[in-house]
Amino acid sequence: MGLRFTTRLSDSPWVDAVWTCTSDRVGEMTSVAATRCGLIFWECDGRYHAGVTGPETATGTAPVPEDATFVGIELAIGTSLRGVPLPSVVDGAVELPDTTRRSFRIAGSRWERPGPDDAEALVERLVLDGAVVRDPIVDEVLRGGRPEVSDRTLERRFRAATGLTRGAVRQIERAREAAHLLAAGKTAADVVASLGYFDQPHLARALRRYVGRTATQLHEGSGGALALDLPQATTS
Repeated sequence: MGLRFTTRLSDSPWVDAVWTCTSDRVGEMTSVAATRCGLIFWECDGRYHAGVTGPETATGTAPVPEDATFVGIELAIGTSLRGVPLPSVVDGAVELPDTTRRSFRIAGSRWERPGPDDAEALVERLVLDGAVVRDPIVDEVLRGGRPEVSDRTLERRFRAATGLTRGAVRQIERAREAAHLLAAGKTAADVVASLGYFDQPHLARALRRYVGRTATQLHEGSGGALALDLPQATTS
């Protein structure tokens, strides 16, 4: 029982990852802080749904429909959907209207509902239509560049494009990476050293705030359903 994920990385500049998930006898999950917007499609009890998810600034709890199947498209950081104001999905989501088994509506048009294998094709069509947009300044910053604008303008545009500050993005991404390393069997001391945490209490606070788990829970795979596709620890 729980959430069963499969995730693949994408080679599209507009998409970071595509995932699928099924829920089995679980009514609630721990959500995990996230830095990206996404599209999510799910089916439950013969009804079809679609929604836009946004960045999440901290962990929390969220209901899970029973025996549902999901397809999710995690967009590249700083990528958003025209017609869905970013503030409306920070720490939340918006369900899209008029979703059927075959199609959904966004930005005033109907689109074919994707499966996991044609997610990138859908996003490319949305880009060409102008329904998916991104501020190029975010790409430059994430590549380590220094755009020729003032710090104030840079921070304003970065936050407008992502819903988060640059500092928040770094902290959330580091905590998520820490969760993956711990789930894969790394010790807390290893993670502190490799990711630049000051000490183990610093790591523990970050995990509690952004992932909702302790290092021990992540290492053991305990604590209940978690909205994160983590590796299984390996033993030698």
